[in-house]
Amino acid sequence: MSNSAQGLETLHDIKRMMERSSRFISLSGWSGIAAGICALVGAAIARQRIAQYYQLEYLKVNGALTTLKNDLILIAILTFSVAFILASFFTVLKSKKEGVAIWGSTARRLMWNTFLPLAAGGFLIWHLIQIDGYGIVAPASLIFYGLALVNGSKYTIGEVRWLGYGEIALGIINLWYPTKGLIFWSLGFGVLHIVYGLAMWWKYDRIGVAQGTVQDNKAD
Repeated sequence: MSNSAQGLETLHDIKRMMERSSRFISLSGWSGIAAGICALVGAAIARQRIAQYYQLEYLKVNGALTTLKNDLILIAILTFSVAFILASFFTVLKSKKEGVAIWGSTARRLMWNTFLPLAAGGFLIWHLIQIDGYGIVAPASLIFYGLALVNGSKYTIGEVRWLGYGEIALGIINLWYPTKGLIFWSLGFGVLHIVYGLAMWWKYDRIGVAQGTVQDNKAD
């Protein structure tokens, strides 16, 4: 190998080490795919529950609206919980494969910068539910989630920023179509996550799998 090629490889190694120290790079494409699938499943269940309300309970069952609201909140909590567990599982799995610590200073900065907008949005959504402002719940969740992604993107892979921009854009458009909240919610938390996850898998995870296969073949 020539001196220039060795120098270039050294520069690449230094760049990789700097990225590992300054950015949380263990986000797996499978995390986005799993989260998107969970969101679509949750949206389908919520849609079925809303249809049941209008077909069987609307103006017929006392307290039906309160029950519907509680059921939708429960569906949202369960959907988020399952998506979070699966995303964490794939992230931990990738961290172990790459030999990267899952809980370091970069991960803590990433969590704090994403948590703050999410917490603010959570309180706003809670108040919107209390005052029956249901038409703004979906756009608010998309916008604040997008802000959290953009805010935290400086501590992880840059593509997260574009996912955040997409969530914010959908949330803003949804403000003018408040009755289509479930559709926009499905597009933002479901479809966008799956597209993002597939792109991340193709760009990062697939390369790691291919490199591992090459190394295994060399070892054989």
